[in-house]
Amino acid sequence: MKLVKLFGIALLTIGLAGPVMAQDMSQQQRPQGDQVDQLAELVGLSDDQQKEIRGIIEEMQGEIQGLQAEAQQLQQAIQAEIKPDYDEDTIRDNAEKLGDLTGEMTALSTLMQAKVDAVFTEEQRAELDKRMKQMQQQMQQRRQMQQQMQQQ
Repeated sequence: MKLVKLFGIALLTIGLAGPVMAQDMSQQQRPQGDQVDQLAELVGLSDDQQKEIRGIIEEMQGEIQGLQAEAQQLQQAIQAEIKPDYDEDTIRDNAEKLGDLTGEMTALSTLMQAKVDAVFTEEQRAELDKRMKQMQQQMQQRRQMQQQMQQQ
């Protein structure tokens, strides 16, 4: 489970770091790749592994995005009930549906991460773990520096 969590963090970190990495890469005249390309660079994925991971992500991403759209509609419906003549039953029904959708999205995201993790070799998992620890340390150092600058 720890590795799945780390992998999720890795994808999230890569996704969030994308703009920063894009800027660094543009300065070096290298094109920015997608998350799978970046992950491949981090842990040395083979072409077959990259293809398999892309297939997993494409397969599950569509379903997750559909649920996200449905969840957004429910959130808007709940927000629309913030008025003097609100309907408590509607609010509770929509909130329950939203909770179910959120749970399903969480399950699908976790399943996707587990399927992707199964593609890695033990060496790649170890390398990812090492890189994630490095990234976490760097993020912690940046936060500490920002806090110190804010205190001055």
